Amino acid sequence: MPLISIADMEAAELRIFTELSENQLKHYYEPHGGLFIAESEKVTERAYASGCVPVAMLAEEKYAEHRIVRLFQETIPVYLAPYSVLKDLVGYPMTGGMICAMRRPELPHVEELLEGKRRIAVLDHVTNQTNVGAIIRSAAALGIEALLVTESSGDPLYRRSIRVSMGTVFQISWSIVPEGSYIPLLAAHGFTTGAMALEENSVPVDDPSLRSAEKLALILGSEGYGLPASVIKASDCTVKIPMAEGVDSLNVAAAAAVAFWSVLRG
Repeated sequence: MPLISIADMEAAELRIFTELSENQLKHYYEPHGGLFIAESEKVTERAYASGCVPVAMLAEEKYAEHRIVRLFQETIPVYLAPYSVLKDLVGYPMTGGMICAMRRPELPHVEELLEGKRRIAVLDHVTNQTNVGAIIRSAAALGIEALLVTESSGDPLYRRSIRVSMGTVFQISWSIVPEGSYIPLLAAHGFTTGAMALEENSVPVDDPSLRSAEKLALILGSEGYGLPASVIKASDCTVKIPMAEGVDSLNVAAAAAVAFWSVLRG
């Protein structure tokens, strides 16, 4: 399939990149799933290596001979555009040189996801896409084996989440769970549940009991209000990061990185 040159953002072929909202992309093939947008060479390659199927690509002209462009052009439309078009398209200076629309992968069933895992994290009402991506990146880097993401949280496959995660969302197992259903499920699979919350009886995040737990699930809550009281009450324990006087909390993404490192070291 020949490469297709595009001179401006008004080209009809770019509609998938320029006109569709994240939600429209998510439901593009409904009831058979949807699309997500991968940005940059590294993210696109990680998504492709994980089994995601490309649908269309838009790349800067200088990448015409790039190996992944040459690979994809055998099966999908690959559009080439000047840097200025790509910059206008994404709304900021773009250093990755390419964006690719890909089919959303089928997520594993939660029961399957939990099989054989010992250290997982749960995102409950974590709505900020930047935080979702940063938590995923920390989880992948620090050895968390899987993530459960509640339906109320930000979508790990929204463009900003993927970008902030640097594509590690395709390197770690994750799935979606309804609100209020996951703690009994985790208990049934033998997990100790630790809710990240500044409660009076919270144990420090470096407490030996957390590191020695056979299976541990750390639960992280919303950026503004933390975890629902029902989740805190139902969890086996609450976990805190000791703070300097006068400071009450960390950003949830920073707290996640500290917590992951603490429970996984040693």
